[in-house]
Amino acid sequence: MRKIGFIGVGIMGKSMVRNLMKAGFELHIYARTKSKVEDVIGEGAVFHDCIKDCVESCEAVITIVGFPQDVEEVYFDEQNILDSAAPGTYLIDMTTTSPMLAKKIYEAGSGKGFHVLDAPVTGGDAGAKAGTLSILVGGKKEDYEACMPLFEAMGTNINYQGEAGCGQHAKLANQIMIAGTLSGVCEALTYAKSKGLDLRVLLDSVSTGAAGSKQLDTFGPKILKDDYAPGFFMKHFIKDMKLALMEANRSGLCLEVLSQVLANYEILAAEGHGDLGTQALMKYYEETVCEDEEEE
Repeated sequence: MRKIGFIGVGIMGKSMVRNLMKAGFELHIYARTKSKVEDVIGEGAVFHDCIKDCVESCEAVITIVGFPQDVEEVYFDEQNILDSAAPGTYLIDMTTTSPMLAKKIYEAGSGKGFHVLDAPVTGGDAGAKAGTLSILVGGKKEDYEACMPLFEAMGTNINYQGEAGCGQHAKLANQIMIAGTLSGVCEALTYAKSKGLDLRVLLDSVSTGAAGSKQLDTFGPKILKDDYAPGFFMKHFIKDMKLALMEANRSGLCLEVLSQVLANYEILAAEGHGDLGTQALMKYYEETVCEDEEEE
């Protein structure tokens, strides 16, 4: 398996393409805007003007696009993946999307002779660049094992989660954890600031204790510098939280923390902050403090 089609060459995808090429794979890519991928084209990726041309002779096709509707489009629209790839191709969707959609692709793809996996990732842009992503895989175990060389080019913590859709369920559980943890970081910093603490000293003090976390390590320093550049877009995290709540509702679960964090993010998105990074949740607390001061 050497010839790989890759659709979705964005913040995450571009680094994943680079790491696959470093591992010796031949990369064929499709992106809506060629100018945004000229750098990886210059590094050896072969660009195609349409999905059909990109995938039709590849042994595996990887997708990591934005939203469930984008996944639907690249797999099911006429002359796209399911119409164009050769039977026997491995189809790996690494987008965070609906477990029900993952099952739909699996059933449709299996019926046409494809090997279908849902394999969302976690680790952010830093993990994508370093090739240290965690990869959560659902589908047939033998297909997971066959694609291990691909996964090992992009990640270091690669685990089989179960049947089709289970990769997506695992990723949604991951996003639920992040929602609670990052909101806790923002609330703690808001509290500490109100009490006059040195926030840099606070971060250094607690990061190695029981409150330490990847979210604190990654985003605490950025929040202190008002650095809200996206490693992962707020709008995509909102999508993930909505998917998690939909699935929770299907199971009769009440996830109150997740619901509140989603509501806070949606306020920020409505104010035009959807293209900022997830750490921009801090803006919600800054705005709340300002409003309270004005009322006083």
